[in-house]
Amino acid sequence: MERVFRYFPELTERQKQQFAALPALYRDWNSKINVISRKDMDEFVIHHILHSLSISKVMKFKPMADILDVGTGGGFPGVPLAILFPETHFYLVDSIGKKIKVVQSVSDELGLTNVRAEQIRAEQVRGDYDFVVSRAVTDLRQFVPWVRHKISHTQYHALRNGILYLKGGDLSEELLPFKKARVYEISDFFEEPFFQTKKVVHLPL
Repeated sequence: MERVFRYFPELTERQKQQFAALPALYRDWNSKINVISRKDMDEFVIHHILHSLSISKVMKFKPMADILDVGTGGGFPGVPLAILFPETHFYLVDSIGKKIKVVQSVSDELGLTNVRAEQIRAEQVRGDYDFVVSRAVTDLRQFVPWVRHKISHTQYHALRNGILYLKGGDLSEELLPFKKARVYEISDFFEEPFFQTKKVVHLPL
């Protein structure tokens, strides 16, 4: 966890304790439900915590902002971001109930009062959100129609409201329909080799 603390030196003691508790919580849940692959569990801090937090290097969420995490799985990127931005509201959704059960339990254990988790398909979600975050759920050409009409028109962040998407590899073809998309290389923020091909895509909507 020291590398998280190094990249985020402004963390409070409470936040440090919450981040430090994550590996044991997920290891315990993983022994009951296969939420994270065994290989990924060995690199949990880099592959899950830091990868999720890379979004914060692109966008600092404001207090009281509403963030929708679509296809959150076991709670990524939503849970680490909720720890980092305790005054921002996070709504974590996934179509698989057992994964939402893990998210709810982890959030309760950490005392995260800014997280709401629900088993629901993205298309059924109601409400307006400043940003939709997600981690490579599908091709953006499929993803955008699910969330296009869930973005708030009220702007008060440094970047325009829209999607912040974690994805890897060559995105040139996938992003052809989205001329306003901007790609941020995570390797500009974190030095670990895992991030060499990883990106944060900002797509204003």
